[in-house]
Amino acid sequence: MALKVLKDYYAQGEGALIQSGNTQPADPGGHSAASGVASGIIGMIEVIESDFSKNLAASIAEEDTAAVEYEKISMENRVSKAMKEQDVKYKTKEAASLDKAIAEHSSDLEGVETELDAVMSYTKTLRAQCDVKVESYEERKKRREAEIDGLKQALQILEGEAVFIQRQHKEAHSLRGIVSHKKL
Repeated sequence: MALKVLKDYYAQGEGALIQSGNTQPADPGGHSAASGVASGIIGMIEVIESDFSKNLAASIAEEDTAAVEYEKISMENRVSKAMKEQDVKYKTKEAASLDKAIAEHSSDLEGVETELDAVMSYTKTLRAQCDVKVESYEERKKRREAEIDGLKQALQILEGEAVFIQRQHKEAHSLRGIVSHKKL
């Protein structure tokens, strides 16, 4: 816009910037457009405009690139957050499942240990009953002699009883004979 105004000013001469109507300031004293200076000023302003345009284009490109990068990172962060939230959800569920399994296995372990203790106690009792204890010769000899002595005593008792029974039988038989003789 400034270039257009300056080009118009230098192209038309002195009267180009004169305002119309009564609001015109007093003539400062013979001011005229310097046409040689105009091309330098216009050239410098065009260079500045070009630099500003390049800087503006670069800034817009950087801003667009940064916006795209921001959106990309934001999307990655949202995806990452969602994945991590799902991981937390599943790991919490898995931890609860593992805690439940541990509790079940602990109670199973207690039951199995109780069962094992009972089996070990019973096994100890059975082993005591099943273990063959070899008698020494002296012990076996004493046991046999005691057994033989016991049998001899039993024989003597039986012989004594047999004699007693025979006597009773004879006496009973003889009494029967006397009684039967008397009845006759």
